[in-house]
Amino acid sequence: MKVSVNISKINGEVFAPSSKSYTHRAITIASLSNECVVHRPLLSADTMATIRACEAFGADIEQTNDKLIIQGINGKPNIPENVIDVANSGTTLRFMTAIASLSDGVTVLTGDSSIRTRPNQPLLDVLNRLGVEAYSTRDNGCAPLVVRGGLKGAITTIDGSISSQFISALLIACPLTTKSTTLSIKGEMKSRPYVDVTTELLEKAGCEILIEETNNIKFIIPANQKYDLKEYTVPGDFSSASYVLAAAAITGSTVLVKNMFPSKQGDIEIIEVLKRMGADISWDKVKGVIRVTGNGLTGTTFDAGATPDLVPTIAVLAACAKGVTVIENAEHVRYKETDRLHAMALELTKMGIEVKEYPDQLTIIGGTLRGADLHGWHDHRIVMALTIAGMVAGNTTIDTIESVEISYPNFFEEMQSLGAELKIF
Repeated sequence: MKVSVNISKINGEVFAPSSKSYTHRAITIASLSNECVVHRPLLSADTMATIRACEAFGADIEQTNDKLIIQGINGKPNIPENVIDVANSGTTLRFMTAIASLSDGVTVLTGDSSIRTRPNQPLLDVLNRLGVEAYSTRDNGCAPLVVRGGLKGAITTIDGSISSQFISALLIACPLTTKSTTLSIKGEMKSRPYVDVTTELLEKAGCEILIEETNNIKFIIPANQKYDLKEYTVPGDFSSASYVLAAAAITGSTVLVKNMFPSKQGDIEIIEVLKRMGADISWDKVKGVIRVTGNGLTGTTFDAGATPDLVPTIAVLAACAKGVTVIENAEHVRYKETDRLHAMALELTKMGIEVKEYPDQLTIIGGTLRGADLHGWHDHRIVMALTIAGMVAGNTTIDTIESVEISYPNFFEEMQSLGAELKIF
């Protein structure tokens, strides 16, 4: 599917979708508990993959109105009757690989063509050191993955520079073993806020994890714990809201985004970035409402270490801003659904913007966006970011737009409700 985008100025108000990150974790931890109700979950392609995987491990999950009623497995996964297909969800793959290590048998996990290129070797290496037999069938660290359960606690390390999902996966699984685990992070822990979201949900489930931060970060995980998440309401998603906020900022319009309450989400950083670039933005944390008005943007420097999912959004803001923007500390952005640094550099260049691409950095010189035929790279975040670029350039066409189902299924409808000139075909 494709979308054509013409010059647009949006106005009005919209409710942000519920957080994908919190939904993944709530479903997973609730499934490892006894009984739980998850309110306002995001039901997207990715989170549905997590639901199916948890059901494969024995959880019973019922969708009723705006909630999930989950009968969990009390920390004891069944052996799946079939291969677990995570579709395009990297979070599901990493989390379920760790959960498979708690079962008494063998689990096979795979996904679509993109998932089968994404690295998992650091997670597999740690699991093998913790008594699990875990390997890639192609011996390249990528899915399909085979996991034979037998997780035992130990003192071990993991490289923190590739994906925080490896760390979150281990933090979810290791409390359920019979021996305590100490997990030390080697190097910089990228995307730290996502790990904080995980520990926040684990704490709500009654789990105890000690964190030491001296020369490096160390997680001390006591054994023989049980999860008891009984009820949870998923907050709004700042990653998804970033596209609406950015669209208002670059089209010179005023938009209210609701359901935006404080949480551990790292992508809250979009508010500070927009302020730094010159947008008129305010956040009522009590009411959960963000108001933004476009006001002529200027370039900035953005460290992507903690918030890689904002990179496509920031790249488009940079293209519309005066001066130079540097997106740095971003090598890990190359290991997402696609190489997002390269994808944004290539597509913005098609739109007439000067972009310099380095191994861990983009330097973007703001200019005048022109319409173009763009490739969405089968990546929801690339598609949504390019859509808001098209609202400035006009006469823009983007393909592979069905990928927005992964995180923001109603993205195009909600942008149209705000006045965006879009046509899907």
